[in-house]
Amino acid sequence: MSKQHNYTLTLKWTGNKGAGTSNYKEYERSHSILINNKPEILGSSDTAFRGDKTKHNPEDFLLASVSSCHMLWYLHLCADAGIVVTNYIDNPTGILVEPVNAPGHFSQITLNPVVTITNPALQDKAKQLHAKAHQMCFIANSVNFPVNHNPTIIAVQ
Repeated sequence: MSKQHNYTLTLKWTGNKGAGTSNYKEYERSHSILINNKPEILGSSDTAFRGDKTKHNPEDFLLASVSSCHMLWYLHLCADAGIVVTNYIDNPTGILVEPVNAPGHFSQITLNPVVTITNPALQDKAKQLHAKAHQMCFIANSVNFPVNHNPTIIAVQ
């Protein structure tokens, strides 16, 4: 039997400077993301779209969602495979294109995880598990562009 998980939040625009959206340049893109029992997240648009560079933007969130989902599945698969991961850091990159006379979209994301494991004999298996993590990742399965992987595995006994 399939499972269904429901997610809710409140998104509240906080950028009305008094005149609402009377002019494209007269309002801020600031907003708050409110989720029960979690810290408030302050958001805006990217600076390329008149946003506040000190706040997170939807593009940041998409990149972080893909990266963190992949990591969580990867750690799960490593634990199941007997691979002890002691450190995981990713510096993902995303490319958003804005074609002339067409809406913008992400064309790709590349994950660049550096994973430290305890057993050098399992380095190849640890690298291979990134493909399985990609197959399992809910977020990667939900996007319509390539998610590439460039993992580095370091073994430290």
